[in-house]
Amino acid sequence: MTEVLLAENVTSLGKQGEIVRVRPGYARNYLLPQGLATIATAQNKRRVELHKQRQEDARKNLLKSYKDLAERVSKYSVTIEANANKDGHLYGSILGNDISAQLKTAGYEVAPEHVKLEGPLKETGMYTVKVHFATDIEADVKVWVVPKASVAPAK
Repeated sequence: MTEVLLAENVTSLGKQGEIVRVRPGYARNYLLPQGLATIATAQNKRRVELHKQRQEDARKNLLKSYKDLAERVSKYSVTIEANANKDGHLYGSILGNDISAQLKTAGYEVAPEHVKLEGPLKETGMYTVKVHFATDIEADVKVWVVPKASVAPAK
């Protein structure tokens, strides 16, 4: 058996970066010529370990920044002005993009895909919206949907 380091995901064999044992003919005739793998030398193994460690550190830093952001965002409330009739029904609707844009304007880098709505907001009022950053990291944001102030005609 020969140890190879997978350069790409190979179905039924493994994922990129894994070291797998295969028959020498399979490695020599298929994996190596196709560029799907390289021979697993000590230097290649060391590079993979360093790369995995850097990825893990980056993931930890990202999670830490998400936790900090979730904590700060949960203390903030968003106010969105929208065109509405007298009964409070909106002429349009408020989506995750609108809430994300308001949060970005306030200095919170929240992507639209982080905002989780049950459906579009179609009436004025106060809503509690979940902002989901990662597994076990989410925050509740209060969203106030208010009618746009109408300008009285000048006399």
